[in-house]
Amino acid sequence: MTTMNTAAQRSPLHDFLAPDSIAIVGASADPTKRGYKAMVGLIKDGYAGRIYPINPKVDRVLGVRAYPSLADIPGTADLALICTPAASVPGLLVECGRKGVKGAVILASGFRETGRPEGIKLEQEMLAAAQQSGVRVIGPNTSGMFNLHKKVNLLALNNVKAGDIGLISQSGNMLLSLVLEAERNGHVGFSTYAGPGNQADIGFNDYLRYLGEDVHTRVATLYVEGFRDGRRFLDAAREITAVKPVVVYKSGSTEAGQKAASSHTGALAGSYAMTVDVLRQVGVSVVQHSDEILPVAEGLGLLQKARGKRVAVVADGGGQATIASDRLSEAGLELAELSETTRRRLGEILFPQASLVNPVDVAGSSDANPALLADCLEIVAEDDQVDSIFLVGMFGGYHTRFAEDLLGGEMRAAEAMIELARKTDKPLIVYSLYAPVNPPALRRLHEAGLPVYSSIEHAVRVLSALGERGIYLAASSGQKSLPTVLPNREAQRAFATAQAEGRDLFEFEAKNLLRAHGVAVPDELLASSPDDLASIAARFGDQPLAMKVVSKDILHKSDAGGVKLNVRGEAGMRAAFDEIMAAGRAYDPQAVIKGVLLTPMARKGVEVIIGVIRDPIFGPVLMFGLGGIFVEILEDVAFRAIPLSSHDASSMLEQIKSRKILGGVRGEAAVDKAALVDLLLKVSSIVEAYPELLELDLNPLIARADGYAVVDARIIVARQAGAGKEAL
Repeated sequence: MTTMNTAAQRSPLHDFLAPDSIAIVGASADPTKRGYKAMVGLIKDGYAGRIYPINPKVDRVLGVRAYPSLADIPGTADLALICTPAASVPGLLVECGRKGVKGAVILASGFRETGRPEGIKLEQEMLAAAQQSGVRVIGPNTSGMFNLHKKVNLLALNNVKAGDIGLISQSGNMLLSLVLEAERNGHVGFSTYAGPGNQADIGFNDYLRYLGEDVHTRVATLYVEGFRDGRRFLDAAREITAVKPVVVYKSGSTEAGQKAASSHTGALAGSYAMTVDVLRQVGVSVVQHSDEILPVAEGLGLLQKARGKRVAVVADGGGQATIASDRLSEAGLELAELSETTRRRLGEILFPQASLVNPVDVAGSSDANPALLADCLEIVAEDDQVDSIFLVGMFGGYHTRFAEDLLGGEMRAAEAMIELARKTDKPLIVYSLYAPVNPPALRRLHEAGLPVYSSIEHAVRVLSALGERGIYLAASSGQKSLPTVLPNREAQRAFATAQAEGRDLFEFEAKNLLRAHGVAVPDELLASSPDDLASIAARFGDQPLAMKVVSKDILHKSDAGGVKLNVRGEAGMRAAFDEIMAAGRAYDPQAVIKGVLLTPMARKGVEVIIGVIRDPIFGPVLMFGLGGIFVEILEDVAFRAIPLSSHDASSMLEQIKSRKILGGVRGEAAVDKAALVDLLLKVSSIVEAYPELLELDLNPLIARADGYAVVDARIIVARQAGAGKEAL
């Protein structure tokens, strides 16, 4: 199996997540104690390593020699399971360090998760002790860990099968739910599990790197309530998804959703939608329903990927074929358009009443010969227009539904499907209404590594994940790094001045920054007084102009009467100038007004928005969507973490629901998508070049067939020099 890193880059978590010796601090013969359950799990499962029960009150625990303290054990232990109260943990970690223990699992609660000062302080003391002692910490407030290939079962779970799904879950109950579901499934097993708890030391990114390297893990699966360092997780995920699938179920929204934001982008960032977008950007398969976690993990682990989203459906019933088609369409998948050759070949073996277009309905042709289904699957698999194959119906139950002697035909069909799966790179997914009773033909498919689902919806979600992964891998393999943008000195001075004055960039300063980095920005001139208007009128002539107040104290210019549109000629400009200045003084008598900005009116087009925020969890994130006044109403936006690739940028345009508007509707010309992609990449590079840039809004941005026009630009400045650097 492919692994991620060389030995020199090996994760230190291997040293204790696959331990050869374990100390149980707080080992007990009391069945209600975790120190008892851990001992039982190790003994019952046949753990071959050394076990050191630590209990000063007894000589033996469950027949194993006990020791009064960690200091008394012979040699060292790779891992310590600490089952004692929270207050004892810092001191025990010091003892662990003295004995050379590499990692500790802290079960106790009562730390930062309480929100109380004493709990926060105790966690700080615990972390300091761990760092000084060189001990890595799982938790605190963790449900524990297991490594089934090493027979390390510290949770003493029953009937948990060893397999290739690595699992990290912040919820102990979610772990139990998945374990019970796997037991019912009967074909799914796990490699390593860890509960990250408070993530005081080891975070999701660390666990993910371990699972990426683990030879027993084929797919990494995570239940996440909150990331401590989302940027590092994205970096780790980008590396690992290149070699094995990663499945994430994210509950709730990020901590960033609690942030008070001062821009349109800020108001929308921090949402669950943003989290999903940035995870998918790095190849993570995000599931949005908890009952999809295990099916998707199983399917990706077995089948890995599909070339694309074109699915061929073969069904033995019209109703379920229709349901499958509906679900495929809703999931963004396509019904493959079968070639004339494929339809002809199907027609040669099926009844005349069979439907030969996708979905293919065999219409009773297989009732007396279920092996015919395998022939149909092989025919559609040879069609170049097909990326994956979906068998829908009652396969496996023909001998139950019609006649017992059909079992032989079903078994032959199963063997033919297995052979087909071996020789094609197109995933084959089976939905059978008989899956819950697991008849012989379906058991055979399972044994050979073909997933079978009892839910059309689950099967479709797996097909979607396979297609998304295949497209991501193909796109990411050809991406080149974009050149680094160097800061412009004039822009740097503008940021420094704004910080010194405690304000954000003026609109003209923001546009000057964009212009300096190759962004097409309309001409504009600043009138500091009426005396400037004559030369400005000569420059712009009789074309209609927009005039906007420039003041650090007037943020919402329209609300203050600080905007005038379609102004023509010097006389009109003078009248508008006086009205804007009067309105500004009336709105805020103390406002410092720098002047009025004049620019030609933008031609008609599609209003979109481009925005950036430095999210406290994921760092700088870029947003694109429908703009104008509707951005926060419709919330039809896409997010990507910076830096963007060209694929990231183009995929944002295709993701939004209103993408058809960009393609031209009701006689309107399609917008220049290439220009928008170029602009998104330029904005991404600008944000990397200027850590002082805290938030950015280009709203509205008018997209047209011949490019775009930046109508308004707002850049919010970090109040301290370099304040944005931590987010990068």
